[in-house]
Amino acid sequence: MIRTAALDALPVREAVPALVSALDDHGTAVLCAPPGTGKTTLVPLVLAGLVGGGPRGRVVVAEPRRIAARAAARRMAWLLGEQVGGAVGFTVRGERMVGPDTVVEVVTTGVLLQRLQRDQELTGVDVVILDECHERHLDADTVAAFLLDVRETLRPELRLVAASATTDSAGWARVLGGAPVVEAAGVSYPVETIWAPPARPVRPPHGMRVDPAQLTHVASVVRRALAERAGDVLCFLPGVGEIARVAGQLGGVDAEVLQIHGRAPAAAQDAALSVADHRRVILSTAVAESSLTVPGVRVVVDSGLAREPRVDHARGLGALATVRASRAAGRQRAGRAGREAPGAVYRCWAEAEDGRLAAFPAPEIRIADLAQFALQAACWGDPDAAGLALLDPPPAGAMAAAREVLVAVGAVDPAGGVTARGRRMARLGLHPRLARALLDGSAALGARRAAEVVALISEEPPREYGDDLAGAWRRARAGGDAYAARWRTESRRLERAVSPAGRTAETGAGAASSASPAFEARGLGPSPGSGPAPEDSAAGLIAALAFPERVAKAKGEGAFLMASGTAGELGDGSGLRRAPWLAVAVADRPPHSASARVRLAAVLDEDTARVAAGHLLTDGEEVRWEDGDLVARAAERLGAIELAVRPLRGPDPALVRAALLDGLRSEGLGLLRWSPDAVTLRSRLGFLHRTLGGAWPDVADDRALLERADEWLEPELSRARRRADLGRIDAGQALNRLLPWATGEAVRLDELAPERLEVPSGSRIRLDYSAEHGRPVLAVKLQELFGLAETPRVAGVPVVVHLLSPAGRPAAVTSDLASFWQGGYRAVRAELRGRYPKHPWPEDPATAEPTRHTNARLRR
Repeated sequence: MIRTAALDALPVREAVPALVSALDDHGTAVLCAPPGTGKTTLVPLVLAGLVGGGPRGRVVVAEPRRIAARAAARRMAWLLGEQVGGAVGFTVRGERMVGPDTVVEVVTTGVLLQRLQRDQELTGVDVVILDECHERHLDADTVAAFLLDVRETLRPELRLVAASATTDSAGWARVLGGAPVVEAAGVSYPVETIWAPPARPVRPPHGMRVDPAQLTHVASVVRRALAERAGDVLCFLPGVGEIARVAGQLGGVDAEVLQIHGRAPAAAQDAALSVADHRRVILSTAVAESSLTVPGVRVVVDSGLAREPRVDHARGLGALATVRASRAAGRQRAGRAGREAPGAVYRCWAEAEDGRLAAFPAPEIRIADLAQFALQAACWGDPDAAGLALLDPPPAGAMAAAREVLVAVGAVDPAGGVTARGRRMARLGLHPRLARALLDGSAALGARRAAEVVALISEEPPREYGDDLAGAWRRARAGGDAYAARWRTESRRLERAVSPAGRTAETGAGAASSASPAFEARGLGPSPGSGPAPEDSAAGLIAALAFPERVAKAKGEGAFLMASGTAGELGDGSGLRRAPWLAVAVADRPPHSASARVRLAAVLDEDTARVAAGHLLTDGEEVRWEDGDLVARAAERLGAIELAVRPLRGPDPALVRAALLDGLRSEGLGLLRWSPDAVTLRSRLGFLHRTLGGAWPDVADDRALLERADEWLEPELSRARRRADLGRIDAGQALNRLLPWATGEAVRLDELAPERLEVPSGSRIRLDYSAEHGRPVLAVKLQELFGLAETPRVAGVPVVVHLLSPAGRPAAVTSDLASFWQGGYRAVRAELRGRYPKHPWPEDPATAEPTRHTNARLRR
């Protein structure tokens, strides 16, 4: 029996006529409705004709999470007075409850994506509702783009609704082809905001780490809220680990403590979403931000933290990162306290910080690993995703990295076109890396073993399972916890997908194996009569197939080098610390750390590593500059891992020359032999280049000189074989080759930039061309310049005269001798003639006889 009163109480009913009209006129619409208005439950029932008297149609509702999909289906079935599986059903990965009379089906966006790849027309579906599109999950953005493509090319009658509480309505309206925006007014109760920052500063989140002091503070705020307010308390935390820690600190509170997250058992999720006759504290991840109604909640405690995906393409590492939640997420969370009555939100940060938070969460397409998206786009026929209507285009660098992964696992060809193997991988509902491990691993180990290990990696086991993948596998097999139950369900699904029966059902009788031919050719496929592989080896093979860049060789106890070149470290208590090789399944790299932390790995042997990461194997000559000298060797490598090395005799001269040039670039031209005359010549040429330019070469910069190595370092450079040979090259003789001989200017070198300059005393004084200011310096005893009225010039540039005392110490500096004789000289004379009485100090130096001798010598 339909619960009419409950349906009539949903505020969104006022906006339903406008929504139906928009769909009739445009076929698309954006529905903005606050939490609690009924957009997730009433709108699908109306559009399916189950309530409201409209025409019957089939409606698919796409939710971002499994828990939300199940909850929405159960709520709609309750409103109709039915059980799930009747007029309303749901399909999530590993669970399906639909029947022949189902007209409203709630699915996850991942399930809808798979369905679209199998049936682009979505045969029989009249309306698709993309719920909670503000969360900007990658699957949801992809589904929206595919559905718009279907409307434009195959089914213009297919209706689309983008629904959310807080979203970029203008952006979605634009993507949906100018769709009307329909807004529903909510009946929300006032929510009081209480700012509750920690009394003392806490460390900001980094990587997956949250300061324990922050979690202790959140627990204390929950206790405060229980004491100050009535009703249930909903507390938002970033992840499962943080929920467990806070739950552990709430022992003894006068309330039942429940946990909601994607890994929680269905029974626990149902308990949190049901009405209770006692007080509760519900600790939740972001799954309770939207879609779900948690009855009885009057208070929200918001930690202000969230989790977002991050990927390090250079190191092949992907992980979740703890970040500050956006203002939009904060509004969604606070709204949970005002769904049924006036409430309050305790925000665990200062009010002054709120305005500095991001307005919306970052779209996954900007920050996540795009390999799965790129494979979906290739299967759709648009490998570059250039023709897809997306709110945000995928970053070019991330797409290029994704393409490299897909080519490596055989999912696409080098041009980006999807292969038959790639289509098979896309249908498995796994990341392409895990799909590759499942297909190729099944050929070596059998479908069951491969499926079990892949299921273990696809949803990382709880930390208490340890960091040994094989050990976690054994524990999951024997375990009775919620994780083990989900793991068994997923294992069976994957086993069916790759079993002969599953392949026949999907692709027809006689379908060929999808294992990589190159993989099977290496001899790890199952052989007749062979016994089961040891669990450690099986786990290592699957992990290495999924993440070949992460096969790692020991370089010390607990320390490893991955094929990607990234160092990895195990925890102090790990039983894997003495393994010679590892296949790393889960790792993350803390900020500012050169090494990754290995979270989950399996023991590996070198032969398996060679097979799994065969595309990274190289065997060739290596001639390079290393540790201050030329190294020439024949090396076999697995990525960055050195497998075998032997000295190389008679290396390729071109490689030797290139390596010596690298040495000169890294250590500088000081590797050559620089006599004092060579150093002076370089300074002189540098001065002429700065002053006259033209044909005079730039020799001041090492990089500029090395770019012209062919012109001045040959033939000596090509004859060199090691560092010592570079030290025998006369740099001065080599530099002479750069002089402008062709124009005849070279013969004027001594005229334009002489090494020495004759002064009035007859002395020939060496000029210093190396001064930072770029002008030549003439350092000469003051008495030797008597009678010289004008400052000497070199290439038209007045030199800088450093006037020295009779003892050769600096007395004055000038670029204008005439002015010095008239003014500065008097001060110098007054200061120095008493100190050096044996030397001449005439009153008129302009007319005095220049000399380098004492008065006594002059009188002889």
